[in-house]
Amino acid sequence: MTAVDFFNNLVHSQEEITAQYQEEMTSYSPQIKKIVFEAENLSFHYPDGEPVLKNISLKIYEGEFTIIVGLNGSGKSTFAYHLNGLLKPTSGKLFVFGKDTKEKKNAAFIHRQVGIVFQNPYLQFVGDTVEDDVAFGPENLGLPRLEIKKRVDDALSAVHLTSLSNHDPATLSGGEAQAAAIAGVLAMDPECIVLDEVTSMLDHFSESRVLKIIDTLRERQKTVIFISHNPKDILKADRIIVFDQGSVSFDGTALEYIYSDKYPLPDITKLMRILQKENIDVLGAVSDPNDAAKELLKLLKNVDK
Repeated sequence: MTAVDFFNNLVHSQEEITAQYQEEMTSYSPQIKKIVFEAENLSFHYPDGEPVLKNISLKIYEGEFTIIVGLNGSGKSTFAYHLNGLLKPTSGKLFVFGKDTKEKKNAAFIHRQVGIVFQNPYLQFVGDTVEDDVAFGPENLGLPRLEIKKRVDDALSAVHLTSLSNHDPATLSGGEAQAAAIAGVLAMDPECIVLDEVTSMLDHFSESRVLKIIDTLRERQKTVIFISHNPKDILKADRIIVFDQGSVSFDGTALEYIYSDKYPLPDITKLMRILQKENIDVLGAVSDPNDAAKELLKLLKNVDK
């Protein structure tokens, strides 16, 4: 073998190794999540009113469970209504899967992709029965009858309302009504579901029911935006955004939210943080009483030793 042949074989081998390396890196590289919502300097005010939203810029990604918290009047619900085009920015932009909400031609696409459930579910009902109400959205999409039937059955099953399918929605309890409203959105099969203060008027049992439905949505890898003024469910979130007087004052993970020590916490979480600040070795990111009890029992056992 001549020196030239040796050199050519070496170059060829290096090219093969490089190509193999690049192929492996491509196969192992994490998938980049799609941007579902992108706000660019979004501001909004009602006619002759004070600004409600002020220069909001943020991105929300596919599959995220985002909780937006803030005091009443902070702008969080107004922002929620922008997410499916119910409201349009006074200035700035909001994009849904890259579609500008200000452009009328995008309205139908955005409404299909983003479902919203309001605080008062009774205002959303249009059917004489739960089944009719859940079928309303898919019927408007012009789907075949068998597909509509399947979607309605699947949605009612997901929220455990199959047995009430022939009931008048107006006769449902608060928790059942919210479940029915969520079923109506599920039947549209949107990519994203916005829940605006859906537990604020519910008793503990009904609230637990709705939160379990939200867990089901997460298992289905839906993008969920949960608007709330109550921080007790923050540990379930992939991301927390805090609205304060129309602006975003915090945007980060649940742990970052807790350890910032700037915002309201669930009572149990607050207790654990107080203990931590006294150099007591307990977990701070705890919101469940049972988990808190385990931490305190471990602490007591160590004291006894």
